Amino acid sequence: MAVRPDPGEVEAGLAQLEGYLRGRSHIADAHAEAEAFADRLPWLTTAQRAEVVGCYVQDRLALTRRLLEHVVGRAGELREEYGARYELLRRRLVCASVAVLLSAVALSVWALAVAGLVR
Repeated sequence: MAVRPDPGEVEAGLAQLEGYLRGRSHIADAHAEAEAFADRLPWLTTAQRAEVVGCYVQDRLALTRRLLEHVVGRAGELREEYGARYELLRRRLVCASVAVLLSAVALSVWALAVAGLVR
């Protein structure tokens, strides 16, 4: 009998796999750019070229990490900011709805009182 995996686990696993593949793709891109950069320096020895390529890749990946950390941090800030705005708007809407409901009740009572149906 086959065991069905938890959909949440499957989704998390796929997200992890996607992240891994994106990371590997980014590393491959960084290597390709490093190789292209080193190609513009034909006077380098083989060892120097390898060092330039390695340094370029390290710098590029470090820059990417900093940018991603900044984006993640900003996304968290925006999530908090918009969450607070949403909560404020939700409270205002509830208050306005209650005010409209109470006004409608008061108007109904007043109309009935004017008609002489309520004493």
